[in-house]
Amino acid sequence: MLSSRKLPALRDLTTTARVCICSSDDDEAMNFDDFAALVRARRTNLMVDRAHDVEPTVVQQLCELSTWAPNHKLTWPWVFAEVRGDGRSRLGEACAAVMAAQGEPAPRVDKTRGKFVRTPVVLVVGSEVGDSDLRTTENRDAVAAAVQTLLLGATALGLASFWSSCPKGAEPAVAEFCGFAAGTAIVAMVYLGWPTDLPKAFERPAPRINRLS
Repeated sequence: MLSSRKLPALRDLTTTARVCICSSDDDEAMNFDDFAALVRARRTNLMVDRAHDVEPTVVQQLCELSTWAPNHKLTWPWVFAEVRGDGRSRLGEACAAVMAAQGEPAPRVDKTRGKFVRTPVVLVVGSEVGDSDLRTTENRDAVAAAVQTLLLGATALGLASFWSSCPKGAEPAVAEFCGFAAGTAIVAMVYLGWPTDLPKAFERPAPRINRLS
């Protein structure tokens, strides 16, 4: 009998979803409605229990899952930095120093210094430079897809997540802080934690589709 593997049930305050991944020669296919429920259950959420740690094994699991995103030419451009503990404050200081040097308002700089301690772990996701401008663009596209995969995995595990951009002008400093190669683009700074509440969903506008024949 062919086996199937089920992802953990979504543990949030309003929705439960299970996704069944079956072998390719099985008669049973993935259920679209269950997958759609998982996608729609994802929230941008910073309401987390700061004292409840996110284990490194969980972060490892999410990073490994994200690498199944589509990637043209198989360049594997994604790089990750798991930032926790005092490293979160040092990351904030690195960003704040760049912002201060750029003359940004002091309240914004001060806020950045402490922003990364809002969750137990911050996962910085970078995209490496390609061998051409086109490949560099494609690499970033692949990494963005990887981040979405990671966020869906976090949702399936019951985690809250928040995809944040790197502060303007701070990409080189963040890449250096994370030990990434020079020129690495910072695609996401993902906050992860166990939720204490769940934001309400909001309606999406209908997709704009040009149908040509």
